[in-house]
Amino acid sequence: MASPRGRGVHDHVALDEIEMCGDLMIAASSSGEDRLAPALIDEVLKVGRTGPEDAPRVPPPRHR
Repeated sequence: MASPRGRGVHDHVALDEIEMCGDLMIAASSSGEDRLAPALIDEVLKVGRTGPEDAPRVPPPRHR
C-alpha cells in the first residue's frame, strides 16, 4: 500500500485548529491583560457567529 505522503493530502480539521490557535495567539499578544476574557475568546473563535461579517475585534496593542 502506498503512503499518502507526497500526494497533497491535507487534514482540513487540523489546519482549521492551527488557524484558530494562531488567532488566539494574536489576540493574546495584542491584549494587555494576563488572560483573555471569555467573551473575547468567544469573539476570536467566532462562537455563535453566523457569517464572515462577524469578524473578531482584537484590542489594539498596549504601548509600554
